[in-house]
Amino acid sequence: MPIIDWDDKFLLGIPQLDEHHRQLVKLLNQAFDDFTAKAPLEEVGKLLEALADYATYHFAAEENWMKANGYPRLAEHVAEHDKFSARVTEMLRDVSADNPTLPLELLTFLKNWLVEHILTTDADYGRFFRTQTA
Repeated sequence: MPIIDWDDKFLLGIPQLDEHHRQLVKLLNQAFDDFTAKAPLEEVGKLLEALADYATYHFAAEENWMKANGYPRLAEHVAEHDKFSARVTEMLRDVSADNPTLPLELLTFLKNWLVEHILTTDADYGRFFRTQTA
């Protein structure tokens, strides 16, 4: 059972970024499935690290799109990405310390942050982008 069900409400109308968001949701759902299936903590941790790595790749691509299109709230958006990355890095360090409850805390944090970020912050950029290309 997924932690996030993909929904078209997540679409920004920018195919590359929409595909990135789908991939982030897919990786998060895989990590959640492994965690609920009681996979070894090391396996869940590796998948969470892969998710964090993909998020870093996605953030760079997203920020490049925003910069190329003159998005006026780029600095705020980058600050959100940076804060997210710092928090996830901190939590991943603790996962490797064999804290058995932390993976669920991290999965919940990732789910809440990702949904909120896509539906609010990224959606704002999507609206901006559509006005620029109309």
